Amino acid sequence: MTLTLLRGAVVVLFALLGAATASTTDLGVAAGAGLGAFAALVAVALEAAAGRVPLPRLVWGTAGALVGLVGGHALNTLLAPFSGGPGPLLYLYAAIPLLGAWIGGAVGVRRADELPGGRSRAPRAAERLLDTSVIIDGRIAEVAEAGFLDGTLVVPQFVVRELQRLADSGDAVRRNRGRRGFDVLERLRKSAAAQLTIVDVDVAGAAEVDAKLVALARERGARLLTNDAALGRTASLAGVVVGNLHELALALKPAALPGETMQVQVLREGKEAGQGVAYLDDGTMVVVEGGKRFVGQTLDVVVTSALQTAAGRMIFARPRGEEPARDA
Repeated sequence: MTLTLLRGAVVVLFALLGAATASTTDLGVAAGAGLGAFAALVAVALEAAAGRVPLPRLVWGTAGALVGLVGGHALNTLLAPFSGGPGPLLYLYAAIPLLGAWIGGAVGVRRADELPGGRSRAPRAAERLLDTSVIIDGRIAEVAEAGFLDGTLVVPQFVVRELQRLADSGDAVRRNRGRRGFDVLERLRKSAAAQLTIVDVDVAGAAEVDAKLVALARERGARLLTNDAALGRTASLAGVVVGNLHELALALKPAALPGETMQVQVLREGKEAGQGVAYLDDGTMVVVEGGKRFVGQTLDVVVTSALQTAAGRMIFARPRGEEPARDA
């Protein structure tokens, strides 16, 4: 907001200077103010564009433009005697330094990564951009505290505003989700193992939070962490590297092989006759054949099979010591 006010002040100031200068010439005051405001707008646009360019590219692009300009002037000096005086050829020679500056600047920007200091974007690759869903989920704090997230965790201010809207919602469930998100951010901020940064940036031309996240991740070269499958697919199509905590949790679940034994507590009846249902610590459902009579009890079971579904993994087991049912 402060930067926007400063830019507006620059435009107004140049408009006033243009009007004051025009009053001493044949140019009208309104035309002078308009020219001054236009020059300021061009300068502000260039400043905003330069702010989005990585510093190494900006430095080497400027250096390339200066080298091209000097080289163009040198070539222009050599060719000037052959211009034959005023004429179309003279204007072509005059444009040579500008062409040299353009070529040098373009080469400097495109090849900056190959030049000394051009790879300063490497730390940016370690940035993790957090969306609303992964913050509310809360497991990101545990993963960070376990030391598995190096680099900086970046939360844009527009994500914080979305959490605030949830926290102020009239719906109790949404309100609790928003407050949980703020609790997770506070936990990350205080954690010695996590580096949390909240950045006050916006993305021009994007109205929705998801679109802003994708554009910002591309601009910063950051990895997007989300639990939103649709957002993850959209970001992947846009060339953004995506990390999904749901997929990470599924990948970390230990394999349950047929014949292995485990201890579970049967909590309720299953859908089929005689079945009992239990859950592992990670939330995996265990369907115990013949486990209905053990509801409320803890018993040892033997894994008979495992099934991976879109909702997660299911394990089928039977009480230890009991032979599987045989067909009559």
